[in-house]
Amino acid sequence: MRRVTQVALMAAMVMPVLAQQRRPGSPPPQRQMPPPPAGGGGRGEHLAQWMDKHRNLTPQQQQNALRSEPGFQQLPPETQARVMGRLGQLNAMPPQQRQRVINRAEAMEKLEPQQRQQVRGALSQLGALPTERRRMVARAFRDLRRVPPEQRQNALNSAAYRDFTPQERSTLNNLMQVEPMLPQQP
Repeated sequence: MRRVTQVALMAAMVMPVLAQQRRPGSPPPQRQMPPPPAGGGGRGEHLAQWMDKHRNLTPQQQQNALRSEPGFQQLPPETQARVMGRLGQLNAMPPQQRQRVINRAEAMEKLEPQQRQQVRGALSQLGALPTERRRMVARAFRDLRRVPPEQRQNALNSAAYRDFTPQERSTLNNLMQVEPMLPQQP
């Protein structure tokens, strides 16, 4: 079994790629090491820490630093290229957007594999909607997140949400089920 570093940058950027490459029926990838303790004494490093540690480097220097991470060279070349592409995407983002992405990656890393799959499924379902309908469902989801949990079902049954198709209502319900696992939006 290939040993990949527990650096959260790798977990946040590589795990989705590795999950796509799994063979049907094969078990999900297992973590090699537990996450580092809150005191920072662990061997792994979180995405936010990695980005902060390398923030003063040029994008090329960051790529070189990523290439030198333990386990990176053992990844298939296509995976290495995708990870480098994701690092480039992070560097091209405005600071607030980059921070949101980092926060989401951190939140996803803390979830159990089944929870991660549930979140990915709900977000995938949202992504499959036509653009305008996806925006409408996403807005409704943001609005419902502001409603106290015990009142959400009543809100969802209100006139404001009656124009949703059964597929959109299903998407919204699935998003509401994973909502506690998602980081809060500012």
